[in-house]
Amino acid sequence: MIKVDVAYALICKENEVLMVNNYDGTWSLPGGAVEQGETLEQAATREVAEETGLTVKVGEVVSVNEAFFKEKDHHALFITFLAEIIDGKPSIQDKTEISEIKWADFQTANKLMPYHPGGIESLLKSSSPYIFQG
Repeated sequence: MIKVDVAYALICKENEVLMVNNYDGTWSLPGGAVEQGETLEQAATREVAEETGLTVKVGEVVSVNEAFFKEKDHHALFITFLAEIIDGKPSIQDKTEISEIKWADFQTANKLMPYHPGGIESLLKSSSPYIFQG
């Protein structure tokens, strides 16, 4: 199996979360695969910029999910960081990758992204520091 690390950014304002509709029709947080030689934090920051045009500051880890995708022969780790917008307004950067960007209330986000049993609200209540050890 091929190991794949994916870094996501949880960007919230009031009771809404920023979501992207991927080319395959699935909704997710902005994020994507970690590239060779890149830290998780760098990947989350880069992916947000590539998908939404936003500059963000990545904070603590709020979730780690794991999945096996047998059809692709992938073992994936999904690391979600809390992030805040430093600059920019959300806009699609690559229409072949992202079809829509929207702010969604937590209830809608939880229906579109059922990956977290306690929903988006639970992610905002717990976090762990991200430590890069060199």
